[in-house]
Amino acid sequence: MLSSAFSPYARILATPGALAFSATGLVARIPISTVSLGIVLLVSQQTGSYGLAGAISAVYVLANALLAVVHGRLADRLGQARALAPAIVVFAVAGIAVVATVTSGAPTWTTYAAAAVAGGALPQVGSCVRARWAHVLRGDAPGVQTAFALEAVVDEAVFITGPIVVTFLATLWHPAAGILTAVVTGLVGTLALAAQRRTQPPVTPHDASTGARPPLPVATMVALTALCFGLGSIFGSAEVATVAFAEEQDAKAWAGVLLALWALGSLAAGVVVGAVAWRAGPAVRMRWSAAALTVAMAPLVVAPSVWVLGLVLLVAGAAISPTLISTMSLIEQAAPRERVTEAMAVLHTGMAAGIAPGAALAGLCIDTWGAHAAYVVPVVSGVIAVAAAWLAPAGDTRSEPVPAEVRAP
Repeated sequence: MLSSAFSPYARILATPGALAFSATGLVARIPISTVSLGIVLLVSQQTGSYGLAGAISAVYVLANALLAVVHGRLADRLGQARALAPAIVVFAVAGIAVVATVTSGAPTWTTYAAAAVAGGALPQVGSCVRARWAHVLRGDAPGVQTAFALEAVVDEAVFITGPIVVTFLATLWHPAAGILTAVVTGLVGTLALAAQRRTQPPVTPHDASTGARPPLPVATMVALTALCFGLGSIFGSAEVATVAFAEEQDAKAWAGVLLALWALGSLAAGVVVGAVAWRAGPAVRMRWSAAALTVAMAPLVVAPSVWVLGLVLLVAGAAISPTLISTMSLIEQAAPRERVTEAMAVLHTGMAAGIAPGAALAGLCIDTWGAHAAYVVPVVSGVIAVAAAWLAPAGDTRSEPVPAEVRAP
C-alpha cells in the first residue's frame, strides 16, 4: 500500500539523471533558508546590534529578489552550466567577504556591499531544477506534477532543517559557522548541478538572425506574480505574528516549533499531491488551494493558546504546497519552452517582494493592537492571492507539439 503510494516518485526518479540533479539541487538550495539568518546571528553576536543585523540581512534578500529574473533569463539563454557556475563562485567569495568584514571590524559599508553582491549572485537553483524536470519529462504531465510536488517537499525540508542547523552551528560553535556552511553547500551543490549538462534544457539563442524571443504570456504572468506576491506576504506576516504571539504567551522558545509545524503541514501535503493522479487541471487546483489556505489562516486571529495556534498552522500549512505546485505547473504549461526558467524566476521574485511588506504590516499591527490582530494581514494577503488565482487564464497557451518521448541522456 505504502509502496504504491510512492510509486509515482519512484517512476520519475528512475528517469536517467533525475535523481542526481534533484539531489544536488537540494544541497544547492540550502543557502536560501540559511544565509539571511546566518547574517543576523553573525552580525548581532559580533556587534550587539540586531538593527544592523536586520538591515544587512534585508540588503542581501532585496538584492537576491531584484536579480532573480536576470538569473533565470541567463539560464535560459546561455544554458544552466554557463549561468550557474560563475554566479555561485561570486556568491561564495562575497559570502566569505561578509564574514571577513564583520569579524575584522571593517567599515560597515563593506559588509553591506558584500551582502548585496552575495544576494545578487545567488542563482535561482529551484527554478533551474524545475526547468530540468519540465525538460526531461516533456509529454508526461502527471510526471511533471509529481516532480514539482517533490521539489516543493525539498523546499520545505530545506526550510525546516536549514535554520535549525545554522542556529546550532552559530550559537554552539562559532558565529560565522552558519554563513560558511551555507557558502560551502551552495558552492558544492550548484557546481555539481551545473556539471550535469545532459539533463539541462537546451539553449535556444535569439539574436538578429534568429528573431525576437517568444513572448511570455502577459495575462498569466501578471496574475500568477500577483498570487505569489500574496503568498509571500502571507509567509512574511505570519512568521512575524507567530513569533510575537509566542512571546505574548510567555513561550517565545516555541516560536520555531510553531513555524516548523506550518512547514511540516506543507511538506506532508506536497508528498500527497505528488502521489495522486489529478483529474482537475493546475488552474482549478491553484484556485481552490489558495482559497483553502486563506480560509485555514482565518482562525489564527482568535487562537486562544500556543497549542491551538500550532494545530491551526499545521492544517493551514497543508494548503501551501498544493498552491505552489499547481502555480508552477500552470506557468510551466503557459510559458514558452525557451523561457520557462525565467518565467519561474519572475514568480519567485513576486513571492520575495511580498515578504517584506507583509512582515512590516504585521509588525505595525503588533505594535498597535497585538499579535492576534497581526494575523489579519495574512488573511487579507490570502484574499489577494485568491483574487489573482481566479483571474489567471487556464490551460496551455503553447501551440508547439509535445514530443512523444525525450531522448534519455
